[in-house]
Amino acid sequence: MYTANRGTRDRAIRCAQWLTADRIIPYSCIMLMLFAALLIVWAVVTDGFTSNATARPGTDFSVFWTASHLVLQGHAAAAYDTSSFLQAEFAHFGAYLQNRPLPWLYPPTMLLFIAPVALVPFLPAYFLFFAGSLLCYALAVSRLSGLRAHLPVPRAAALVVVAYSAVCMSALFGQNSILTAGLAALALHLLGKRPVLAGVLIGLLAIKPQLAVVFPFVLIATRAWRTFAAAAISATLFAAAGVALAGPAALHGLTHALSTVRAQHFMLASYWLASPTPFAALRLAGAPVAAALAAQAAVALVALAAAVDVWRRTRDMRLRGAVLAVATLLTTPYLWNYELTWLGIAIFCLIAHGLDEGWLPGDQGILVLAWLLPIFEMLNRLMKLPQIGPVVLLAVLFVVVRRTALASRSAR
Repeated sequence: MYTANRGTRDRAIRCAQWLTADRIIPYSCIMLMLFAALLIVWAVVTDGFTSNATARPGTDFSVFWTASHLVLQGHAAAAYDTSSFLQAEFAHFGAYLQNRPLPWLYPPTMLLFIAPVALVPFLPAYFLFFAGSLLCYALAVSRLSGLRAHLPVPRAAALVVVAYSAVCMSALFGQNSILTAGLAALALHLLGKRPVLAGVLIGLLAIKPQLAVVFPFVLIATRAWRTFAAAAISATLFAAAGVALAGPAALHGLTHALSTVRAQHFMLASYWLASPTPFAALRLAGAPVAAALAAQAAVALVALAAAVDVWRRTRDMRLRGAVLAVATLLTTPYLWNYELTWLGIAIFCLIAHGLDEGWLPGDQGILVLAWLLPIFEMLNRLMKLPQIGPVVLLAVLFVVVRRTALASRSAR
């Protein structure tokens, strides 16, 4: 599928090759077993997830189910009335959420997207939603990366992808980041074959617009006008349909939700400890808000410039996908640990590229750190260590840029 790069291979011979195709499947199985053990212990100490003294799996999904229930009852606008939404959520999930309901902090496009969820009860909806999300993510990432061609058991590619710790965390929390990353990976995979459909998939990311920021820049840089137009039109239509569903009051409610994000999440140490962003790292280190935001903006500009440069230099979708994913994570100051599912796109694309072209010094260690980063972010609220997330993300960005530069230099 991809042409070997002799120059990259010659350079790669100089470093040890310990991240091999034969070891990837066992590593992934170990990770899955660790998460299975965690789930078993969690079930035991909570009497089969019936105890109200601790959190339970899928608590964040209760927000989506409640919003869907309001939509299906004809009260979509109530999602943006904080008291009405919390009252509805408490009525359905009071004990399940330890009597601490969670607010609705999403744009109207998300209401439209999750509207069918409450057609079935909570638990079936939870399993169906994540079965579909995992299928989308596994197929899209394995196809985009070409990982199947490098594994001794090609069918195990999907297992390797879903064994990534961020995927397991997102499923346990009940978040939607598996699906958003899957949509992005699928759009990238279809970009050269079905550009309009790829644009529609990018437009669907209007459910979390902060994760779609990089796409317009790389599409314009590569003159992918059909995809750009399809993405712009579909995102606009999707947003308009969401506002029509929830009513004009939803826009005022969304403004209030953004204020809630700034006040309750953005400015709290509990968020900084679990957010792999430059802003969070600097705020945790004691930097003032203005300095942290300035540093975040500077890193975002570097990431955007790197993404545009890589997309102009190479047509290898593994490198394009990797740089887009990591640049997306570096551009937004509002990023939770479970959204590192996007980092999985970069990790598996770079693993496939490394297995195909050979490893460069430092690549393998950086990718292992990236693979383990979601676990660090999840545990850091307990450990309270300095925020290393942006350092790891910048290291992954360096890996992509270096491999692209070597490949383009050797192609001349």
